[in-house]
Amino acid sequence: MKFVAFERAKQGTGASRRLRNTGRTPGIVYGGEGQPQLIELDHNALWHALKKEAFHSTILDMEMDSKESKVLLRDVQVHPYKQQILHIDFQRVDARTKLHMKVPLHFVKSEESQAVKFDHCVVNHVMSELDVSCLPKDLPEFIEVDLSGMKKGMSLHLADISLPKGVTAVTRGKPNPVIVSVVSIGGEEPAEAGAEGAAPAADAKAPAKDAKAAGKDAKAPAAKAPAAKPAAKK
Repeated sequence: MKFVAFERAKQGTGASRRLRNTGRTPGIVYGGEGQPQLIELDHNALWHALKKEAFHSTILDMEMDSKESKVLLRDVQVHPYKQQILHIDFQRVDARTKLHMKVPLHFVKSEESQAVKFDHCVVNHVMSELDVSCLPKDLPEFIEVDLSGMKKGMSLHLADISLPKGVTAVTRGKPNPVIVSVVSIGGEEPAEAGAEGAAPAADAKAPAKDAKAAGKDAKAPAAKAPAAKPAAKK
């Protein structure tokens, strides 16, 4: 992917602010055998380029003063609430030096798997990108992960996926982390079971209430019969 940069003469907070007001974004290129170089880029062109995945994960062709050089995007500073890029950093690429980059993972064919198609499970993407180390010529734009073989209860680990030739995964902590896991959907059945189980409980409470009511009736004193009137004297 190619972009155009221009040499930046001035540096400092005030100079960068004035540059942004003219629709340019300040930046820097460092690394390699050369010295750090101040650059500036067209803000609108840069804004649209940053929306493309390849701009973040592949080697870029930077054209400046009719010369091209290979660089990698290393850092972007964005305004906290404005749609404005404040600063951008690039690193020069040496063809003989290995790179350390984060490469996006592209998951495919999950809908063809037994877990999704027949068992109605959900495939959970635990990782969305992978740290890799490789020479610039071997850096992939993305790594494709085939999920067609996923079954209920399965997990896909780093050792289960095929990495491109010359690419090595860089892991920290766990040597074989989980990439994908299959999650069962079980929200409806337990709810129905709970509803069915609640009905007998309600029915069981009804006789208890009836029994209590009967007990109260049994304890209630019997009504006294009216006293007989004395016979009238003749």
